[in-house]
Amino acid sequence: MQTLIMKNMKKFIPIILLLVIVLSAFVTKDSMRTVRNESFSTGEILKYKVHYGPITAAEATIDVSKQLYTINGRPSYRATVYGRTSSSFDLFIRVRDTWQSYIDTAAIVPHRFYRNIEEGSYRKKETVDFNHASNVAAVKVKRKKDPEKTSTHKVSDNVQDIVSGFYYLRTMNYDNMRKGEKLTIKGFFEEENFDMEVTYKGRETVSTKAGKIKAIKLVPKMPENEMFKGENAISVYLSDDDNKVPVLIEAEMFVGSLKVDLYEFRNLKHKLVAKK
Repeated sequence: MQTLIMKNMKKFIPIILLLVIVLSAFVTKDSMRTVRNESFSTGEILKYKVHYGPITAAEATIDVSKQLYTINGRPSYRATVYGRTSSSFDLFIRVRDTWQSYIDTAAIVPHRFYRNIEEGSYRKKETVDFNHASNVAAVKVKRKKDPEKTSTHKVSDNVQDIVSGFYYLRTMNYDNMRKGEKLTIKGFFEEENFDMEVTYKGRETVSTKAGKIKAIKLVPKMPENEMFKGENAISVYLSDDDNKVPVLIEAEMFVGSLKVDLYEFRNLKHKLVAKK
């Protein structure tokens, strides 16, 4: 009897192993990473003044919706960036831009990216849907009177859009990083894949309209372009606390200096310490 059982078990073992392999393949395909996030949550609101030299040229608001959204069957934050020029600057060029990202609450990757661009007479609407299981981005673009265009693109694992990339930077631990150390984030923007290389530049105290704040300095490497002066033209300062809020952004442009300055914040996950 025992011998008969052993013979039957030997027949079933290959079938069991095959089943395990098949199931493992499905688990691997559908699984997503988990990123520890102690820095932001729903309801956060950040407000900025944009200074072009001595002139207040624009204002920007970044908020995380109070509610979660289900995208691709996953709970997601909806982070929205609104930018608009001031009434005096509207005489030169009127800007009303909206950038939005639906960010997976566990993996901190985007499921959907949306842009509505109104800059002077230029108009553009864009939606990007990310499929992280198949590493594909489906893009829809509408420019003014042109017909809508669609395209699909292969993307990297854990790819970021421009908005979600900054939220991902807020989840990182910079305590053990050495000054000058670099990190690379895989990105997708304007229907192209790119590597966003960011250099950690240490810590310093910066002055903002919200007060003096201890900050982590990051410098993203800029590609050659006609706007910014050199590959290290932009410096991003995150609050040196559990929030890691962007408190100041400085940019050196060919036509002058630009500064994005935090002046108001609400519903942060942790208390932000600022000296007036």
